[in-house]
Amino acid sequence: MRHGKKVNHLGRKAAHRKAMLANMACSLIEHKRINTTVAKAKALKQFVEPLITKSKAENNLTTEKGTHNRRVVFKSLRDKYAVTELFSVVSEKVGDRPGGYTRIIKLGNRLGDNADMAMIELVDFNELYNADKPKKKTTRRSRRGGSGSKTQTPPVAVAQPATEAQSDTESKADDSEE
Repeated sequence: MRHGKKVNHLGRKAAHRKAMLANMACSLIEHKRINTTVAKAKALKQFVEPLITKSKAENNLTTEKGTHNRRVVFKSLRDKYAVTELFSVVSEKVGDRPGGYTRIIKLGNRLGDNADMAMIELVDFNELYNADKPKKKTTRRSRRGGSGSKTQTPPVAVAQPATEAQSDTESKADDSEE
């Protein structure tokens, strides 16, 4: 039974687990994606997402609160270069995202010990997934209950693009008129 078991101990004592998660979080912030086991990736996700939220909140708050957030994050990460990267580059990218800053992609089993492997990455830094998707527009709904206005506008005819032969004859006709 798992009564009250909220944290995965990952087979380590508390100090070793905290140091490992801090090192993995620094690597994730620096490289934007890392390969690890599925269990460690899930534990890292729980560890790093609140830190990213704290870094994002600095841009909207006063300097005293921003300094406090930097100190709280530094207490967890213990690497000033990772904290600087997190509060400058990463927080600007995730500024409008309300949560879910990381993505876990399962990769299969490791050859040596057959452990489940996964890649954990920062969502906004993956250009392959974000290239074809446009920014989401926020939907606005009217306060009135109804399905909108009853009048509909007729469809507008769309102009067809000219082919090369048509555009050549048109340009010759324009030259002869001048």
